Amino acid sequence: MEKSSHNSTGVLQADDPRLSEFSLFSGLDQQELATLLKLTDTVHVLAGEKIISCGDPGHCLYLIISGSAVVTAKPPDENVELARLSAGDFMGEIALVDDGPRSADVTALEPCTLLRITRVTIGVLAGLKPSASVQILSALGSELVKRLRISNLKYIDLLHRTKGEVQD
Repeated sequence: MEKSSHNSTGVLQADDPRLSEFSLFSGLDQQELATLLKLTDTVHVLAGEKIISCGDPGHCLYLIISGSAVVTAKPPDENVELARLSAGDFMGEIALVDDGPRSADVTALEPCTLLRITRVTIGVLAGLKPSASVQILSALGSELVKRLRISNLKYIDLLHRTKGEVQD
């Protein structure tokens, strides 16, 4: 997917009513959103197609405009579902910060329309509309913190359960 092997089509319009509901864009005005959309690609994937593959280099995040996807990890024995994503959710955001490999697979559960946002997109946006890039990075940071808190709670719960099993 990340090698642009799927359908890329025109730009979404800033007045698309779906976009105003997405937390990633909540702090943007119409002009800022229009500028961002001119800098991005819209990608369409079919149900069952991989959007992101674990281990691949990351160069962008994807925002789900429509459809849904599942995030999975591959421990030695079987796939483990980490999350289900739907319209307004995004994935691959760590690629905007770091050049490391993707940490999980993401597969479309149904046909999806995705907005692809690259690190270059954010950089150009920062030059054109600085407050818009700050708003987007702030929204990304908030979501990352939320995900980290959830992961910490799951980890602590796992430690407590494991400790209980060891004592039995």
